[in-house]
Amino acid sequence: MSEDVSLVLELAEDGMKKAIGHLESELLKIRAGRATPQMLDGLVVDYYGTPTPINQVGNISVADARTITIQPWEKNMLQPIERCIIAANIGINPQNDGAIIRLFLPPLTEERRRELVKRVNAEGEQSRVAVRSIRRDAIEDIKKLQKSGLSEDEGKDAEKEIQQLTTKYIAAVDAALASREKEIMAV
Repeated sequence: MSEDVSLVLELAEDGMKKAIGHLESELLKIRAGRATPQMLDGLVVDYYGTPTPINQVGNISVADARTITIQPWEKNMLQPIERCIIAANIGINPQNDGAIIRLFLPPLTEERRRELVKRVNAEGEQSRVAVRSIRRDAIEDIKKLQKSGLSEDEGKDAEKEIQQLTTKYIAAVDAALASREKEIMAV
């Protein structure tokens, strides 16, 4: 197998790994009934005029299965953090006691669980599309290499390997979705 073909395969696999990594990080943000600090990833607080991730202005910890506590490093950050959480519309009302913010996660209703499963499946579909897009690009690169001198047999072998990679990573997406769906639907 030529160096060019190896490079195409390596880049395709690397891209597919990144798609799976992105899926896993997005799935962590979807709440499954248990409190996790990752639920607040992506929330940005106005810190003296600078948008700053919430985990950089205070300590985020999980007190129990349904409670997240945020202890800001500066007392005057309580209000901006509280406003940020309300504006994010994540379905949790912050409770501010003057020193710490507590987020109590309500138990999930059946309807809410179904909505979350739909969100999980939408994220999974985006990941499948990303993996297939990487496959398409890799096959196009192989065809370009065939035009510039790569033998037809090597091209077909490389396309087969690309398809095997695609199948492997689509299965990984499906496995991640199934486990997250099971976690969400567990009462």
